[in-house]
Amino acid sequence: MANRRAVPGIHPYDGPAGGWGALKATAIAVRTQMDTLEAPVTLMRTNQPDGFDCPGCAWPDKEHRSTFQFCENGAKAVTWEATSKRVTAEFLAQNTVTSLLQKTDYELEGYGRLTTPLRYDAGTDTLRPLEWDEAFQRIGAVLQTLQPDQVEFYTSGRASNEAAYLFQLFAREYGTNNFPDCSNMCHEPTSVGLPQSIGIGKGTVSLDDFDSTELVISIGHNPGTNHPRMMGTLHELARKNVPIIVFNPLRERALERFTDPQSVIEMATYSSTNIASTYYQVKAGGDAAALKGIAKALLALDALQGDALDHAFIAEHTAGFPAFADDLAATPWEAIEKECGLTRQDLEQVAVAYAKSKATIVTYGMGITQHNKGTANVRLIADLLLMRGNIGKPGAGICPLRGHSNVQGNRTVGITEKPSADFLAKLEAVFGFAPPKGHGHDAVKTMQAMIDGASKALICLGGNFAVALPDPEQSFPAMKALDLSVHIGTKLNRSHLLVAKETLILPCLGRTELDLQASGRQSVTVEDSMSMVHASSGKLKPASDLLRSEPAIVAGMAKATLPNSKVPWDELIEDYDVIRDLIEKTIPGFDDYNARIRQPGGFRMPLPPTERQWPTATGKAMFSVFTGLHENEIVAGDDVLRLITLRSHDQYNTTIYALDDRYRGVFGRRDVLFMNDVDLQRLGLEHGDVVDLATALPGSSQRLEGITVIAYNISAGSVGAYYPEANVLVPLHYIDEESGTPSYKSVPIRVTLRSKEVLKVKIA
Repeated sequence: MANRRAVPGIHPYDGPAGGWGALKATAIAVRTQMDTLEAPVTLMRTNQPDGFDCPGCAWPDKEHRSTFQFCENGAKAVTWEATSKRVTAEFLAQNTVTSLLQKTDYELEGYGRLTTPLRYDAGTDTLRPLEWDEAFQRIGAVLQTLQPDQVEFYTSGRASNEAAYLFQLFAREYGTNNFPDCSNMCHEPTSVGLPQSIGIGKGTVSLDDFDSTELVISIGHNPGTNHPRMMGTLHELARKNVPIIVFNPLRERALERFTDPQSVIEMATYSSTNIASTYYQVKAGGDAAALKGIAKALLALDALQGDALDHAFIAEHTAGFPAFADDLAATPWEAIEKECGLTRQDLEQVAVAYAKSKATIVTYGMGITQHNKGTANVRLIADLLLMRGNIGKPGAGICPLRGHSNVQGNRTVGITEKPSADFLAKLEAVFGFAPPKGHGHDAVKTMQAMIDGASKALICLGGNFAVALPDPEQSFPAMKALDLSVHIGTKLNRSHLLVAKETLILPCLGRTELDLQASGRQSVTVEDSMSMVHASSGKLKPASDLLRSEPAIVAGMAKATLPNSKVPWDELIEDYDVIRDLIEKTIPGFDDYNARIRQPGGFRMPLPPTERQWPTATGKAMFSVFTGLHENEIVAGDDVLRLITLRSHDQYNTTIYALDDRYRGVFGRRDVLFMNDVDLQRLGLEHGDVVDLATALPGSSQRLEGITVIAYNISAGSVGAYYPEANVLVPLHYIDEESGTPSYKSVPIRVTLRSKEVLKVKIA
């Protein structure tokens, strides 16, 4: 490093994750966003009884009544929503939509909270205030001219169970199952793969399981940034000397060492705890090969000593094991090593540790799911756990790390383009209308339909739809060609500004804010990553007197669109208990819904696999066969690298809180490409070179130009760049065909030095 050129904004970070750096970052967020007297009280209400659920990650909180747990990124999410900054009518009158589109995503959200309903005025190219009734009438008027399947209903994971349930009810009474949602872009392989393996598309572990586990295998996720409250759990395990084996292409600081801001000793002594007991830097897209290698080594270990597999569990509870074992036997070690970038000895060591553990949890994130074979990847993890009976016993199970705080709950209450016949029958019995039965569009199919002109309208319950999706060169113009776009949100984002013939932006209450309806203060509910459902109720004064709750906005649109609706929309908004009564009548697992959410911690949704009951077609847990080793399309060439799209530490999904990525040593910028020293040398590049990137898939002409390459501890052959900026390199059709999820985590690319037309590849 001493001989490398200085690169602006690149300063290696040597400290641990958490600690004083996290406290400082939180203080800055509070100082720049909120009233300093109001902020501490608001933060102390996060994840507390009679408080609000954190609008950030979906990691659970024990009984939802623990003492306040410090979490830097959770605090950022709260202060970002509860900011004192406002987008006023005067500001919008002075700034055209064209000029606002020139701003960065960070700048757009940084203007603050929306305060009034807005409509795009093409004559002045500005967003102008209008009354709520007029907004609803305009929406209803357009929707009444369209066929139901020409309309798309998008849901963000920030929406509550109550809002999401009403949203799907509105859409289905209108006549469509077009439900693109944020899960389609992240954990849809979990929702598709796990039902095939264990009968339900959710994880099987609880927080209590982490208290009794003997081993955690962590694959393809960065908890310090994307699910930061998990760091407390990992820190506790590491302090108890429970092995934590990590597979990740990048060395992520939070998985290396962490200082708990609540530990007086660690804070006072500037000490930290090592998190990973072993850290394997797998190649991007090499997870399947690594998993198959561990499973293959486990089979060999069982043949040698006879106790590496749980034969009784396999015989009683599973089907498909012989085909799974035969495929492993036929897979050569040389191919496994080449594909995953790890040695046979590495994977055999993991197998030994796994065989020794009596209770193992596997945690995984989007490093597993966002591949061409993301669904098959998820099933491989389930296979590995089934080999030793690690589902349905204390301290063991599969743990998908959902991102947003209610993305799982949205799916539970009916946000799906593939509804079950039983659910539709219950809706018809309770509400008296016949819902559509055909499958609708997921996120990618929605955008493809918009590009083709088949879809004419998009209604977004939160989110930043176009920016989150791949291929903005196609996606952005498609948004502008719509007849109608409607966005329910708290702040401006780029998708709002991709204006259609008729565009309306409807400002809603945030999680932190008081929701008063006719019956009094309301609570909503959310479901966390471990299937716990609990109440959330804000107390802050709303950012504007004109804000309405998400359920109220959905009801307003429905009433204007469906004048003969069979749903009592006004009654539902007066008291959200009535919404929950209807959820209880139509969705299994919500028995005594209103009573149980009034108990500290709420309740857990049914998870049959935890009782070793398998709601699959065979009644057993199913082993799968992952054919070959490749998770993604392979493009030949020594100059082809695999691109991983990443979030920075000052980011949550598409929301960018600031321009730093502290733990990776990047400050004040996002235009960087992380690359291994070996790849730099063999491609004739140097730390600090400015390069262009081009997608290497056949027929693709996608490019990202003028990005600075920096040396980083990432697996050879893999490179990383920030999401959503690097989405320009991801083709819309580059997806997992089973789930429809885009393959953001392993896009083949070529790198060209800007000063040369063709990069001279130097192969060592």
